[in-house]
Amino acid sequence: MFAFDKIPNPTLGRTGLEAALSEEERAVQDAAHHFAEEVMRPIGAKLDRMSAEEVVAAGSPLWDYVNRIVASGLLDLKTLGAMPPEQKARMLPLIFEELGWGDPGLAIFSLATAFPAFAAHMSGDPELIERFGSSLGCWVGTQPDRGSDLGDIEATQVHPGTRQGRGNLFARVVGDEVVINGQCSAWVSGAPVAQTGYVFCQCDYGDGLWNDRGGLNYIAALVPFDKNVTKGKPLEKMGQRPLPQGEIYFNDVVIPKKYVTAGKDTSYGAFFGALTFANMEMALTFTGVARAAFEHALAYVHERQQGGTQLVNHQSVRQRLFDMWRKVETARAIAQRVVNYNFGPNGPHVLGSITSKTYATQAAFDVANEALQMFGGNGLTREYPLEKLFRDARAALIEDGENNLLSLVGASWLSTWYKREHGL
Repeated sequence: MFAFDKIPNPTLGRTGLEAALSEEERAVQDAAHHFAEEVMRPIGAKLDRMSAEEVVAAGSPLWDYVNRIVASGLLDLKTLGAMPPEQKARMLPLIFEELGWGDPGLAIFSLATAFPAFAAHMSGDPELIERFGSSLGCWVGTQPDRGSDLGDIEATQVHPGTRQGRGNLFARVVGDEVVINGQCSAWVSGAPVAQTGYVFCQCDYGDGLWNDRGGLNYIAALVPFDKNVTKGKPLEKMGQRPLPQGEIYFNDVVIPKKYVTAGKDTSYGAFFGALTFANMEMALTFTGVARAAFEHALAYVHERQQGGTQLVNHQSVRQRLFDMWRKVETARAIAQRVVNYNFGPNGPHVLGSITSKTYATQAAFDVANEALQMFGGNGLTREYPLEKLFRDARAALIEDGENNLLSLVGASWLSTWYKREHGL
């Protein structure tokens, strides 16, 4: 048991109930925090008030952010890729929570636009690394008429007697080439500025698009956007406005088979891996959003007076404040636990990432919602930060997989595990 000579005040770190960090970890956390505070928050606030077309235009503050995040080295692919799993499990939560605390739209922009580069480097192919390893890209997956079907890659939620919709974007294998036609949805992050794409779409290998489970055959490929690719207008949306999103149109885009990173038998695994990483990162990022909302509320209730005293002196406010704190700490705990799992001997697996993504994004929304309530009418105005945080957090409940659909997929994996363990 613990014993004290006198009752001390709690000692809290930058992220609350922190255990010991190494000197290197503290330096990385400090660098990420200062970058988030000095670069991301001011730029994110400017971009939030601009039109979607202004955000991606020449001279936009977005390009200042792009240059400065590269110069910071915080998301350097070579540095992160060279880390052993144990170090990644320690460093990624420190970095992405701070970036989410700064601005979640910009944090996701940096990750999403690096997807083709990630895929190229993972291939180990010098030609692919040279062609796709350094340019801004995007992850092309969602389609206008399919919605959450993409998140149900194994077709576990298909209604009996039916099959998933065909969608708008598909590929055909023709000899030693792949031909891509159609469009992705307007929700592809980074699309308006992307020069390349990591394209994941249904594919006809010569035996049709559908498989015997009612799902679709897929392909994953790296695609340059220099020929037969056009783009729609950047999407005007409610939250994460610093993150440009939009449609991409493919008109007989021909790529060599060499650009295919996963074919008929391996494409499910490729998508599974991408979603596992993306959902894990979402949990870390939106833990930062939850923390930002809590910190604003904590400061405000010590400044604002109602009923003849500061808000914090009202019992109901203190109760609600502590509930917000508890949700932030719990979101961080599950987000970090899943990172440790994914980089540990039993992972990675999308079950863990879905668990952390759905919880942390819901917590971020709940905390931002309660914080805005504490701000009262001020919280509804653009003069205070909660209005933006609330919109940003709301988008996350749908982003990278709608939370209800992800929960169904997670439950299916739990059932699969149980049946295997009990011989059912």
